[in-house]
Amino acid sequence: MLSSKRILVTGGAGFLGSHLCDRLLEQGHEVLCVDNFYTGTRYNVHHLISHPRFELMRHDVCFPLYVEVDEIYNLACPASPVHYQFDPVQTTKTAVHGAINMLGLAKRVKAKVLQASTSEVYGDPSEHPQPETYWGNVNPIGPRACYDEGKRCAETLFFDYHRQHKVRIKVARIFNTYGPRMHPNDGRVVSNFIVQALKNEDITLYGDGAQTRSFCYVDDLVDGLMRLMATGDDVTGPINIGNPVEFTIRELAETVIDLTGSASQLVLKPLPADDPRQRQPDITLATRDLGWRPRIQLRDGLARTIAYFERLLMSSSRRRAAE
Repeated sequence: MLSSKRILVTGGAGFLGSHLCDRLLEQGHEVLCVDNFYTGTRYNVHHLISHPRFELMRHDVCFPLYVEVDEIYNLACPASPVHYQFDPVQTTKTAVHGAINMLGLAKRVKAKVLQASTSEVYGDPSEHPQPETYWGNVNPIGPRACYDEGKRCAETLFFDYHRQHKVRIKVARIFNTYGPRMHPNDGRVVSNFIVQALKNEDITLYGDGAQTRSFCYVDDLVDGLMRLMATGDDVTGPINIGNPVEFTIRELAETVIDLTGSASQLVLKPLPADDPRQRQPDITLATRDLGWRPRIQLRDGLARTIAYFERLLMSSSRRRAAE
């Protein structure tokens, strides 16, 4: 049996964080879930509130946190363009100050700390698929830079704390992830398409829909993060965690329409600034160092996600009818 640890999850009431909290509790750990509820919601962790080993704290990682923990998963940061571009200055502060504060905490209590970085550090990549050795093609003054450069700076801080202060770090570069508990209005392509399809609304494709993404189901992603945290101190990352199977955005839309039986039509709109044309992880390191590969196929994961959104929309319509 694994020894129980006290584990801090920042952004723990968010999409990824709440699933991670579930898994850590299943393994017998104590979990301190920290969130300022900017994009996370209490609804995502409502089922955990009465759990004896779960604690929920409202806190902004831009400010120091003084707690005693063994491990830290730093997931706190808006991750969808709609949310991180709404207040770009705050997004950069969350990425950078949040990293500094969590690294400072890890240094003080000698905890292992994992940074949830992102495939966005590669920008609009000129190398395909993207290995960890690729330095990226990021516009530092564009509308996405608050997130892209904020996460890049956070990686810099993690490795400088590691070299200078011997902090035990792990850096995961997360590629497109989807699943239950995604925010229905977060602007991400999977949630957008599913909600539009369930409402029989037009499905919006930006550009011609030929740009590609690689979609990883949340259960696989969480498994990858936990495997990375469990590695020895010689494995720091950065390590890509994502599904290497590549799909065009048009293929995704057509699959969602098929699975929902929707009457939605595809509508083309101009491509947003700095939107990556290709996104596909090279997961050679994850396979070698973590023994990890995603297991859940896109259609299976989409079916589970669609079922979640069906329940969510049905619950929302019931509430409106009762008002």
